[in-house]
Amino acid sequence: MEAKTEAPQVRWARQSPTLWRVTIDNPPLNVMGAAMVLQFQALIDEIEADADLRVVVFDSAVDGFFLNHSDFRGSIESITSLPPGPTGLPPWPDFLVRLTRAPVASIALIRGRATGNGSEIALACDVTFASKEKAVISQWEVGVGMVAGGGPMARLPQLIGRNRALEVLLSSEDLSAEQAAAYGYINRALPDNELDAYVDALATRISKFDKWAIGQTKRLVNASLPPDVELGAGWDACVASLGRPAAQNGIRALTERGFQSPGDVEHRLGFFLGEL
Repeated sequence: MEAKTEAPQVRWARQSPTLWRVTIDNPPLNVMGAAMVLQFQALIDEIEADADLRVVVFDSAVDGFFLNHSDFRGSIESITSLPPGPTGLPPWPDFLVRLTRAPVASIALIRGRATGNGSEIALACDVTFASKEKAVISQWEVGVGMVAGGGPMARLPQLIGRNRALEVLLSSEDLSAEQAAAYGYINRALPDNELDAYVDALATRISKFDKWAIGQTKRLVNASLPPDVELGAGWDACVASLGRPAAQNGIRALTERGFQSPGDVEHRLGFFLGEL
């Protein structure tokens, strides 16, 4: 099934009644604007409503990019002004919270850059596997004078520890899949030619198990999660940061170097942030 828009950027297909594949597809850079956020909202509505679904796998159709940062060529207000979701949170953190708490197993398959929003969706998923050769993960926002909006300040410290979380967030550096796996940021970094088969086998295996058992296990493990309100606080800080001259100047300077256009800046964002 696909989100019902003229140009789907998030599409999903039922591989079986119990297993869905969700593909992010907004070439050339897989940036996230308001249309994509609304399609993620439609997706989570469908996930929560399906009584048979047990596993969802997220991947990308865009070469070099899993899910990238927000679309700064469009109006940021088009995202920040969207009405809240059922959790009371704005739509993007609402989607992330609901995905984490949904009674299905969610798997991120990362090939290419998971920058900002891509990292945040990986943190919201239950397990994440990435290509050793082709995956890059980062929370880039501090490097341009912003605060991240999808909750990594709440989720990362519990996942990899406070000091490593601060290293990731404050350095705004690109992490290889192997470094991310060593930190516990993702589950495993796998050779690219083995990644799809590994994820397919795991997803198929879990999709055959009892949904009640999957959902109850997640519910009990989720007791260790930070409160949802902490993601809301991060979103508020993100929106506030966007109005500051530091962020506006940082984004402008990065754009002058080629940000949000196909090329070296998008592929080596961490390096160019250090050059500002």
